[in-house]
Amino acid sequence: MFDKILIANRGEIARRVIRTARAMGVRTVAVYSDADAQALHVQDADEAVRLGPAPVAESYLRGDLIIQAALETGAQAIHPGYGFLSENPAFVEAVENAGLTFIGPSVKAIRAMGLKDSAKALMEKAGLPVVPGYHGTDQDAALLARKAEEIGYPVLIKAVAGGGGKGMRLVEKATDFPENLSSARAEAQTAFGNADVLVEKYIQSPRHIEVQVFGDGQSAVHLFERDCSLQRRHQKVIEEAPAPGMTAAVRAAMGAAAVRAAEAIGYAGAGTIEFIVDGADGLHSDGFWFMEMNTRLQVEHPVTEAITGVDLVEWQLRVAAGEGLPLRQEALTITGHAFEARLYAEDVPAGFLPAIGTLDHLVFPADARIDSGVAAGSEISPWYDPMIAKVTTHGPDRTSALRKLSAALDATEVAGTVTNLGFLRRLSRHRGFAAGEVDTGLIAREAESLCGAPAATPRMIAIAAVTAAGVDRGPFTGFALWTPLRRQITLQQGDETHEVTLVFRDADHCEVSVGDAQVALVWRGAHWGLPAIRHGGRVTVFDAETVSFDVIDPLDRASAAAGGDTVLAPMPGLVHDVAVMPGQAVTAGARMVVLEAMKMEHVLRAPRDGVVAEVAVAQGDQVTAGALMVTLEQET
Repeated sequence: MFDKILIANRGEIARRVIRTARAMGVRTVAVYSDADAQALHVQDADEAVRLGPAPVAESYLRGDLIIQAALETGAQAIHPGYGFLSENPAFVEAVENAGLTFIGPSVKAIRAMGLKDSAKALMEKAGLPVVPGYHGTDQDAALLARKAEEIGYPVLIKAVAGGGGKGMRLVEKATDFPENLSSARAEAQTAFGNADVLVEKYIQSPRHIEVQVFGDGQSAVHLFERDCSLQRRHQKVIEEAPAPGMTAAVRAAMGAAAVRAAEAIGYAGAGTIEFIVDGADGLHSDGFWFMEMNTRLQVEHPVTEAITGVDLVEWQLRVAAGEGLPLRQEALTITGHAFEARLYAEDVPAGFLPAIGTLDHLVFPADARIDSGVAAGSEISPWYDPMIAKVTTHGPDRTSALRKLSAALDATEVAGTVTNLGFLRRLSRHRGFAAGEVDTGLIAREAESLCGAPAATPRMIAIAAVTAAGVDRGPFTGFALWTPLRRQITLQQGDETHEVTLVFRDADHCEVSVGDAQVALVWRGAHWGLPAIRHGGRVTVFDAETVSFDVIDPLDRASAAAGGDTVLAPMPGLVHDVAVMPGQAVTAGARMVVLEAMKMEHVLRAPRDGVVAEVAVAQGDQVTAGALMVTLEQET
């Protein structure tokens, strides 16, 4: 076994690897960028080495600096985590040429499965079913459009070097193909340095079921399946294991196919074989198709660990150190059911736009597994993925595990940035999901009920106002000469202003007027009926929904709000493309500017019909949140 390893990653996965390494008596080295100098993974490790500035191209993607750090600290092996360099064969070669061990699969295996088109061809030879589509090398746009017509709409455009939904577009009719092809190619080039795509038939009632495999280079086993069908923008939201509705026959068929795929390439380490499954009429042994292989540990691996009792990181270290598979297939069993929810800093009503901010308040329940790279006081920066945590629960059956997940999400509190917490709570209570009726289109179909902006009740507004008032509680709380203490508080929630009157009758009772509504609040020893905190000029109230309010200074009520004449940057980012020019007539929803931020491409569209008056940015500009992008001529 290794004495010391370096983790070439950051955040929650770096902390996850450190946790297992420490339990095995293996020392760890962390690497970090300037943006992560105070990060938790840096604090957790035995040693830490600075790589460079915040941009990943100058830090976490600098394989030469990572290898140099490993050599200088005496690390014998490098664990890549996931993302960044985890599936980069050139990095693996460099690691091995430096006399170090790469904790993962071989260069040959990574290359074999690295491009979706060649991987599908390889898997066809291994006897795996694949989805109908075009996987050729000719990337002529007209040819791709013809192939889409031949396959039949709807189709998926997918980056051949892709993953995580990047470089992927669903196209439902031929007229939309050119724009989506251009967008997918641009995003693929930025994310993977490869603009090539493939075109596949889109399964109408698809489920995304993947099988965890583990090999030692000679043989392989599977650790059963995970259902990852709950997705938005082709990115996973809630994963579970095992898959609902799975039968012994289908599990055996999928598991055997996954093992066959792993053994066909001499796979060593943890990997995932992803299948697209037709869920229109239950699961069938002939109703699944190979989609891709992820030659690394997956974000959602905790659900597999929960149902199998296996520590996959420990297995990775043991196999990389030269040991054989820790268990044979017949020794692996499923116990209970598990769910994992991905908590992100993102604006759900705005289309899941990544968000930034300082986590002024962060509380997790004690009875759930929490994988997180941040804590209260940490910053969600524009440089990296905006994940806050993975919340995992396990129970004896699906119903109890889902109930635990819902309770864990209810007990989670986040303030300082917008999050998808309310969305996850609603999703965990969705009747169809609870019944096991899952497919990749569920969130899109139920967007109105799942993705709306949180509504503040009069009670929440009242509690926000009394929290904003900041009256110290004590023997003289509420004291005033002749009449009860009265306070006026103004709160802003989005575009809505709330004028609130507080009347303190005594230390423990406050009568609140919120518009026409009257709310009586009683101090309950820790809060006024709901947990709430004031952080700077904001107050956040935690209920079934988490709602934040700006506390308005009555002496400074003027605010400059952007109307329907401007397009502003929703977050810091790089201007990838400008599609309009001054004097150009546009219609509402027209593509105006493409912004690259948080490793994703975001299309900013016209807020109304009109004529472009000014374009304030150019391709290649780096902009801050709220920066003016385009102005329309004022309507007359």
